[in-house]
Amino acid sequence: MNYLNAKKVLPEHLIVEIQKYVQGETLYIPKLETKYRKWGTVSGGRRLLDRRNAAIRDAFKNGSGIERLAEEYFLSTETIKKIVYSNKK
Repeated sequence: MNYLNAKKVLPEHLIVEIQKYVQGETLYIPKLETKYRKWGTVSGGRRLLDRRNAAIRDAFKNGSGIERLAEEYFLSTETIKKIVYSNKK
């Protein structure tokens, strides 16, 4: 998260109004909901996990057991169960 000096980005009248409520504190202003991005969409992490989970589901459908998949992917058996038994495809 980047910090900005309010004097550099906000008009003086707005700063005066904000100072009625907060002074000398760090204030977080959230993004509009339309600007939110889901976790991993920017870095590609979500895509990697989706591919891994699809590979796990395919292996399970082709006969690999839960224990074997847990060892192969270094995940707990409970995590493997969540992946293979979820409705996400």
